[in-house]
This record gives sequence, C-alpha cells and structure tokens, in this order.
Amino acid sequence: MNTEFKNVTLVDHPVVARDLTILRNRNTPPPVFRSALGRIAIILAYHSLKRLPLRKVRVDTPIQETDGYELDTEIAVVSILRAGLGLVDAVMQFIPEARVGHLGMYRDEQTHLPIDYYSKIPRNIERHHVLLVDPMLATGGSAVDSITFLKSKGAKNIRFMCLISAPEGVRKIQEAHPDVSIITAAIDERLNEDAFIVPGLGDAGDRIFGTI
Repeated sequence: MNTEFKNVTLVDHPVVARDLTILRNRNTPPPVFRSALGRIAIILAYHSLKRLPLRKVRVDTPIQETDGYELDTEIAVVSILRAGLGLVDAVMQFIPEARVGHLGMYRDEQTHLPIDYYSKIPRNIERHHVLLVDPMLATGGSAVDSITFLKSKGAKNIRFMCLISAPEGVRKIQEAHPDVSIITAAIDERLNEDAFIVPGLGDAGDRIFGTI
C-alpha cells in the first residue's frame, strides 16, 4: 500500500518489476511488449478484484457436502479506448462472466484535455462493481471524465486499474472522486511539458498495437 496517497494500492512484486523494465525499454518490440503487459495485468487484476462481496453456497464434493462461495455481485470491466483494451483479458481470466464496456477518448495534443467520442457500457451498471482500466494515468483527465460519466449512469462501486501513474493524475482522481480506489504497478516521478509520464514508457496504445 502506498504511504503518500490514500486509497491507492501500489503493487510490489518481482515479476512486475522485471516486466516494467521490459515495457520501459524503447527497443522492446510490440509482441514482447504485449506479453509483458499481459503478465502485469494479471497481477493487477488479482489485486483489483479483492474484497468483493461473497455469498455462501452448498456444494457436493466427491466425499461430502460442504460450504463454498460465489461472487455476490455483477462485475463490469470498462476499457478506456484504445490502450485499455490491453488490460481487459486479464480481468476476464478471473471473471469470465464479466460484462465489458468501452469509453472512447483521445487527448488533444495542444490542450492535453480528453475528448470523448464513443461510449458503450453494460445495462444496469448500478448493479455492478466496475473496474475501469487504462494503462496510463497521466494528467488524470480521461480517468476523471470516465468516472464522472459512469457515475452519471448510476455506477456506485468503481475501481481504477492502471499500469503506470503520475502523481498529478493520482491527485486529480483523489480530488474529484475520493471514493474510487486506484490499483497501479508504479507511481512515476512527474509529467513533462507535453503531459507524458516521466520516466514512463511512451504512448502505451502505440506500443501495444505497433502504431509508433
């Protein structure tokens, strides 16, 4: 747990440290980048899905009847397009029945502000625990806009999962939505004058999809 920020889980794991190094390396090709991202995403998803409500059920083992558990909530994973798509499969490995939503946003290169262009989220979102995913939390503009949009549709339980964060983005979410927990693999130094995370890893979407 990060000590500087409240409601933030900073995942500390040897595999994460190794794979973050692979992701940061500018010479890592897209196939290797995607593999490393997928491994980290699974670890992040594990931490992001903690403390979900359970209900007790009875099951028959080959030996006798015993108590077991089922999730007592519906799960929705919502990807901020396009880079967020790289994190969705990891969540689905844990929750195959999860509903998947998409929010389309891009960053204006001059203002660095998010511009919305698409949205499709599961029905009855208010009944779901929502995991909003995006590899990079830079200025926090897209994340805050996405959380605000989801709340406007009725979402009440939202968690934000990302690969790398800037302190500026973490603070922006905490100021706008202090009830939303953040799960991340790294909190980097700062944003540069172009609003890219330093040291960061460049544009996650371009590196995932090979569009550099």
